[in-house]
Amino acid sequence: MKMITKRGIFLWILCALFLAGIIFLTASLIKDGDVWVMKSYNHHVFEDGKLIAAGKIIDRDGVVLVETKDGERVYNESRKTRMANLHLTGDMRGFISTGVQSAFESELVGYNLLSGVYGVERNGQGNDVKLTVDSEINKVAYDALNGHKGTIAVVNYKTGDIVCMVSAPTYDVNNVPSDILTSEKYTGVYMNRFLSGLYTPGSTFKLVTAVSAIENLGAGVADRSWQCDRIYDVDGVKEDNIICNARHGKISFRKALAKSCNSAFGQLAIELGADKLISTVEKLGLTSSVSVSGKINSLAGRFYLEENDADTTVGWTGVGQGKTLVNPASMLRFVCAIANGGSAVSFNIVNDFSSRAGKDLGISFKSNETQLLSSETAALMKELMRNNVKTQYGDSNYSGLNLCAKSGTAEIDNVESHNTAWFIGFMDDEEHPYAFVVIAEHGNSGSGTAGPMANKVLQEIVKQDNR
Repeated sequence: MKMITKRGIFLWILCALFLAGIIFLTASLIKDGDVWVMKSYNHHVFEDGKLIAAGKIIDRDGVVLVETKDGERVYNESRKTRMANLHLTGDMRGFISTGVQSAFESELVGYNLLSGVYGVERNGQGNDVKLTVDSEINKVAYDALNGHKGTIAVVNYKTGDIVCMVSAPTYDVNNVPSDILTSEKYTGVYMNRFLSGLYTPGSTFKLVTAVSAIENLGAGVADRSWQCDRIYDVDGVKEDNIICNARHGKISFRKALAKSCNSAFGQLAIELGADKLISTVEKLGLTSSVSVSGKINSLAGRFYLEENDADTTVGWTGVGQGKTLVNPASMLRFVCAIANGGSAVSFNIVNDFSSRAGKDLGISFKSNETQLLSSETAALMKELMRNNVKTQYGDSNYSGLNLCAKSGTAEIDNVESHNTAWFIGFMDDEEHPYAFVVIAEHGNSGSGTAGPMANKVLQEIVKQDNR
């Protein structure tokens, strides 16, 4: 009798373990099924490590960028379209991990918990995705970069929809260069510089210092002036001097931003102190990742400043020439907040997903807003950035755009030809609410090199909007 009782208990334990195993496997399937199905050894979806069965990737105007035909992925027939949109779509092997083809692979394949990848097995393709990006605008941006490594991105600061996103260098997926892994020409080619690049911000960082000053010292700081004798002696040590681009004499806050005066902003940063600059940088999200449609994450920036750092370090950091490294997507989100009353809308790249039959699948990615700065500070910053264009860059160079902007020329290795050219800002226009970031490596001047690139792209966007 005792033996029967022990066997019964043992069987109950086995049943409990079996049930626990079933529960664990079911939970794992629900949680990780989409990850399992997208392993490269799944021959329903991959062949020789390449994605072969997935839906179409379509731009906002209906241009098919990638699709599956006869069991293989086929890119748009235009070479320029393929190259300009490569970092948007991604490659077949997933080397460009931030591309749509990798980030939304399970949605494109059409995996679901009940049928798995039956649709792909039956049809050879999955769900289609329509993007917010315009492939024609990307081609204009690619041309505008004119051989420079760098990035151009434009976003609707009201909705968060990205309408342009280009990274260079790039290559033609239909004719992969034999020296892609060895040539300096293709260094960083698999990296989307908008999402994964880190750059010295140069004078664009003066916008951050300005925000910190307004929110910590009060709006009255905009009425103050500083003395610029071209060389600002921080502590009596020649090597610690902050060097300006010109001798501006007595210069106001507004003019100092327009003229990008290192002396004035170096003094202002030192007055603020490291702790306030650190707090502002963190509040503005410049050391945080930016999420795109909840599936693609940018690289977080790095702010190398500590509370006990010397004044000269704080001063150079405040003008954007310290050890600070910022991500282009983070800087774009920052200027979007200025344009949008202090609130940054989350970025999105997906319009909708539809089945092979054209049925909207209702797959959406929640939008949210984050208050990065006060509405009062945003209004003042907008006015200051508008003044930059009117008094320094020239409205005639950006005809009809009502542009608010800041240029930056980040010095790299103290070699002028190595400078990184920046131009960031937005159109103060309810009908065309676009913010932008342009970076051209080895671009020399921000306003001279990156500014015209921004103008070319924005003018084309407005032209297409007005069709």
